[in-house]
Amino acid sequence: MNDLAKITTFAKRYAEAWCSQNPESVAAFFAENGSLSVNDGPPAVGRSAIAEVARGFMRDLPDMIVTMDDVTHESDGTKFHWTLTGTNTGSGGTGKKVRISGYELWKIDNDGLIAESKGHFDAADYERQLSQK
Repeated sequence: MNDLAKITTFAKRYAEAWCSQNPESVAAFFAENGSLSVNDGPPAVGRSAIAEVARGFMRDLPDMIVTMDDVTHESDGTKFHWTLTGTNTGSGGTGKKVRISGYELWKIDNDGLIAESKGHFDAADYERQLSQK
C-alpha cells in the first residue's frame, strides 16, 4: 500500500476502530497472523491476541478516543502517529484523565493489512497521568 491517500484512509479507519469499544474491529486491520507489540513488549500474534490487547485499553478507558495525527512513509515502514485521550473509569480505575501521543510502525502485507505493528508511547507519562493526585 504505497498510495498515501489509501494509507491515510486506512489509518483514519484504524483510529476509528480503536474508538469503537469493539476489540475485534481493531484486530480486523491485521493479517490473520499479524502481530502487535507495545513499547518493545512481547508481540501479540494473531487476531484474537491483538483483540485482547485492544480489549485491555478499551476496558481501562471506556471513553477512549484515538485520533490520527499523521501517517508517513519511512524507510522501515509506515508510521501511524496518534493521540489517545480517555478517562480511566474501567474496573479498578483511578478516574483520572489520560492524554498521550505515540506512533505505530507498520509493515503492510500484500493484502493491505498490517503484518506487523510496533507501537510506542511514553509509558512513564501514561502511568503518571493515571496516578496523579
